[in-house]
Amino acid sequence: MRGVVFDGTRTEVVDDLEIRDPGPGEVLVAIAAAGLCHSDLSVIDGTIPFPAPVVLGHEGAGVVEAVGPGVVHVRPGDHVALSTLANCGACAQCDRGRPTMCRKAIGRPGRPFSRGGEPVFQFASNSAFAERTVVRAVQAVRIPADLPLTSAALIGCGVLTGVGAVLNRAKVGLGDTVVVIGTGGVGLNVLQGARLAGARTVVAVDSNPAKEAVARRFGATHFLTSADGVRGILPDGADHAFECVGRTELIRQAIDLLDRHGQAVLLGVPAAGAEASFLVSSMYLDKSILGCRYGSSQPQRDIARYADLYGQGRLLLDELVTATYPVEDFAKAADDAHHGRVARGVLVF
Repeated sequence: MRGVVFDGTRTEVVDDLEIRDPGPGEVLVAIAAAGLCHSDLSVIDGTIPFPAPVVLGHEGAGVVEAVGPGVVHVRPGDHVALSTLANCGACAQCDRGRPTMCRKAIGRPGRPFSRGGEPVFQFASNSAFAERTVVRAVQAVRIPADLPLTSAALIGCGVLTGVGAVLNRAKVGLGDTVVVIGTGGVGLNVLQGARLAGARTVVAVDSNPAKEAVARRFGATHFLTSADGVRGILPDGADHAFECVGRTELIRQAIDLLDRHGQAVLLGVPAAGAEASFLVSSMYLDKSILGCRYGSSQPQRDIARYADLYGQGRLLLDELVTATYPVEDFAKAADDAHHGRVARGVLVF
């Protein structure tokens, strides 16, 4: 079968991947569509260290082909969106409703694929850049069959991360003020999360002026090409500032833009060893810096919730899909994503 494999040096689309059958508590999914996220590119450029060879992709949707023993919540023929959380469901963190903190969901890559008889790693417990993948049952969330799979694919990462950061982690309230630095796939979902939460003023900051129209479509009330103008809109600062790019100087900007009791939420992914600085004295007015993994999500709950909001016309998904590409055009999709030409490019099988 076809898939996108990174061997540690180069990335190629191959057609000789094999995948094992689902075991107990697992689901085999035929992937229909998969969003290309910057995290996939970060594996290729080394920003995210990951063992190779690996099948890339982690933002996908498709149709269940088979289930292993013990799986009862989905069955063959169901449409599903996939999460990256292969959490155990039984540890203290899962029991507290914090599956993103489950230690079994972090840093333990499996190898359900093989190529030429040699095992191949799975990225983010998902590997959606393949015609088929095997995931834990908890990762497969049933969605309505009339939700386009090209749109549904984006729920599993960009939407969960961006909207979830607003609703689950920051808990933005009605009438709050929000600054969003970076309006890529995650930033746009932060914007629409702020809109859903009822934020009063939502300032989008992006150096590319061509992004203004889509930022406003998703929920920005103001658009700036530099954070220097934020104080002209919010003289006292923002209740919430989200950094969605992954650059340490922008993290500092997010912190410096906070009002009293404000919180900066870090969503962008800089290099693993990157360090950011801030004025300690600026934090004593009850300000906070919040890390956020995967939108602090509970995917079985949140994916279903976002699919319902889409059905109501309140959550934008179709508008996130700038372009679709056959999987054979991965190189073009990656180049478009790297140069910011798309909000989200989606590979289709």
